[in-house]
Amino acid sequence: MKVAANVAVVGAGWAGMAAAIAHTQIGREVTVFEAARTVGGRARAVPGALPGGTPATLDNGQHILIGAYAESLRLMRLVGVDIDTALLRLPLTLQFPDGQGLQLPDLPPPLDALLGIARAKGWGWRDKLTLLRTATAWQLKGFRCAPATSVADLCAPLTPRLMAEFIDPLCVSALNTPAREASGQVFLRVLQDSLFSGRGGSNLLLPRADLGALFPEAAVRWLQQQGGQVITGQRIQRLQPLPGGRWQPVVAANGTEEPEAFDHITLACPSWEASRLVESLAGTAGLASAARWSATTSALRFEAITTVYAHSPGAHLPQPMLALRNTAAHPAQFVFDRGQLDGQHGLLAFVVSASDGDRALLEQQVLQQAAAQLGLPGLQPVQTVVEKRATFACTPGLQRPGMQVLPGLTACGDYVDGPYPATLEGAVLSGTAVAALA
Repeated sequence: MKVAANVAVVGAGWAGMAAAIAHTQIGREVTVFEAARTVGGRARAVPGALPGGTPATLDNGQHILIGAYAESLRLMRLVGVDIDTALLRLPLTLQFPDGQGLQLPDLPPPLDALLGIARAKGWGWRDKLTLLRTATAWQLKGFRCAPATSVADLCAPLTPRLMAEFIDPLCVSALNTPAREASGQVFLRVLQDSLFSGRGGSNLLLPRADLGALFPEAAVRWLQQQGGQVITGQRIQRLQPLPGGRWQPVVAANGTEEPEAFDHITLACPSWEASRLVESLAGTAGLASAARWSATTSALRFEAITTVYAHSPGAHLPQPMLALRNTAAHPAQFVFDRGQLDGQHGLLAFVVSASDGDRALLEQQVLQQAAAQLGLPGLQPVQTVVEKRATFACTPGLQRPGMQVLPGLTACGDYVDGPYPATLEGAVLSGTAVAALA
């Protein structure tokens, strides 16, 4: 009788839990190791408190899903998440507080885009015709462009208004990289899969539950029901190759017993952690190729995302999400009304993608922006969360590491080679795919 292979997954973020599920479904025994005390990685719940001391559940960043995220939605359903309850589905909208901007109707593509562009408020006919003509050209070219093309190059025919009120906010929300530096090819893939993937593909799916409850915590429960285990608060210090192709994960020296040996290890930790673990193997006899994988991974650059939570008892937006006009002095690109999402009334989440600068200064600037653009001068800061390495910089021609590292050692995460930028969908797609390589 053949004994099922045992697999270690290092990291309990979205990619790690997707990998753990996929390994389990193939029939493998899975143990997940997570260095933090909570699961979810860079998309997790964090505790907070409102100005009066009332406890509040926040997220380490305000994420948006879209209807085309088929793998994310499949995994949520699999682990028992009620998607209709957990996510608020809205047509794609990039509208500003004054009502200007784009909002697509609930129609099949491409009618939704055509009618949405025709009805866009604040755009002149030159803006609209230029966008339609340019988008048609992208479609005729199969949504392909030269690898070195940036989003700014790709969108050069568009008007300044379209760049400021459509392309720039869309690019920074999808790729977390400014248009002048962002990959045109990846941007086109996002547009293709969202706007032309079928009815509802471009819909915004706004979380009505915290990011931990949205998938990773439910995934842990599912895995445990299948006989797997998740060990939190245990950081893997290094990997030890063993005879017969097995692997020994070595935990940080804390006096505890070392984990068992495994037939396979999947690295689902952040790219810098994966690079550190693989680099330590580079000097081992026969494992020199590890140095190349580690070098490619460590060469990735990162962009920060800052989320400023602010509260006022009467704070309310006309929509659950609004775009904001972004300037050097007003850095946020979007604001979310958590009262309309998860019932925390008066709580707003301001998102500064591709952010830089001091945390306190960003917070002050965002509060000033709220007063100027939303007419909300009385907001009180609740918590400002800065994820300094929230995503990799999605630049033209970027070389990303592959999922296969060494025999018996694979990696997954939003940073591995693939068509998508650093998104939840990219993370779970890689997690599901990596199990087939083991």
